[in-house]
Amino acid sequence: MAELMEARVPDIGSDSGVPVIELLVKVGDVVEKDQGLVTLESDKATMEVPAPFAGTIRELLVKVGDEISTGALVAMVELAASASGAKPSAPPAQAQPQVAATAAAASAPPPVAAAPVAQAKAPAPPVSAPAAVAAPSGGPRVLDSEALMPGALPYASPAVRVFARELGVDLTQVKGSERGGRIGKQDVQAHVKAVLAGGAPSRAGTAEGGLQLIPWPQVDFSKFGEIELQPRSRINRISGANLARNWAMIPHVTQFEEADITEMEAFRKKLGEEHKDVKVTPLVFLIKAAVAALKKYPAFNASLDGDNLVLKKYFHIGIAVDTPDGLMVPVLRDCDRKGLLELSAELAAISAKAREKKIGPADMQGGCFSISSLGGIGGTAFTPIINAPEVAILGVSKSQMKPVWNGSEFAPRLMLPLSLSYDHRVIDGAAAARFAAYMSQVLADLRRLLV
Repeated sequence: MAELMEARVPDIGSDSGVPVIELLVKVGDVVEKDQGLVTLESDKATMEVPAPFAGTIRELLVKVGDEISTGALVAMVELAASASGAKPSAPPAQAQPQVAATAAAASAPPPVAAAPVAQAKAPAPPVSAPAAVAAPSGGPRVLDSEALMPGALPYASPAVRVFARELGVDLTQVKGSERGGRIGKQDVQAHVKAVLAGGAPSRAGTAEGGLQLIPWPQVDFSKFGEIELQPRSRINRISGANLARNWAMIPHVTQFEEADITEMEAFRKKLGEEHKDVKVTPLVFLIKAAVAALKKYPAFNASLDGDNLVLKKYFHIGIAVDTPDGLMVPVLRDCDRKGLLELSAELAAISAKAREKKIGPADMQGGCFSISSLGGIGGTAFTPIINAPEVAILGVSKSQMKPVWNGSEFAPRLMLPLSLSYDHRVIDGAAAARFAAYMSQVLADLRRLLV
């Protein structure tokens, strides 16, 4: 009898549930190795779960709207004849009982074979006791720390809990509209709207503090003229909520500076002529200058953790990428260990992935410091919003030729505007001015990178 094998979600860089937004195959379809089975969409990325081997789909164990994570079972695939001679790698240890059960079900009469599927798809009961979750390593199941207080744990997925924490929402105050009283993201969003309209209690509006906002204005715009409703993309909605939280909760201050990049630009053009296979942009020079400044001023390479400051010893730089669906911030890792050409190639590759919606959550995690460059569009300065949990972000505007006094005369120099936003809880104004001035010095004389 043909062998049935499991198709599971590969490592997607997150242990939280990611919603299934599209089924790319159905039972009976013949698939090739690496062909997409389902499409997942996280907060800022859309990705496909590939078939680990060629074969025929015999069972599809997820549906649109399900939230699944790394290691979750997506489908049972009957191996193609050409692949039956080479057995795929063994499934994880914790999944072996399920493999045996599936194999037994496949050889049993149809009514028996359907039982495991029905059991797998049955709705989870409301949480009334500590919930067990899978360990990130794939080892024994462990208890969620919030589940140590039975009866106080709202019925919601890990992804919804994270979403609620980001917005400062107490899930015990939210009523779930999904099956079994489960709380979904739409319930959290509805609760926030009700709070802003003054229609629901919130800890943000109590004596503990908060914005104390008046209701959002409700306007019938159609009475003033013709209108058109255009749905916002998911990425735009999620990033908008994050930006609103960051702007409201972080005391932003922006330091403005200019860098003389005349020599840097000449060197960049020469480098591009010598290496025509790689597009060398000013952004990679900014990355190297930022790394040098982060090393000199480590408070900028930090994150707040309660009363502690987490100082990072690695240098991962987030780069804001403008995509058709909204802003995304993929992360270039270990920028201190890479040269300009390597960073140029990596930047081009990850930017293309972002625009093609092929980037995964792991590609946007672990950033220390972000750079948002609008130089290719225009502008003289702006105030970028800090990407929490980072404490600073650099904004870059369009460079322009200016007359600069060199001590004896005015000379034309190419000047680059820099806008450094920082978290005033962590960084004071003097430190920010020193950081921005040092970056300006490095960009003006790249030899400083060797010091």
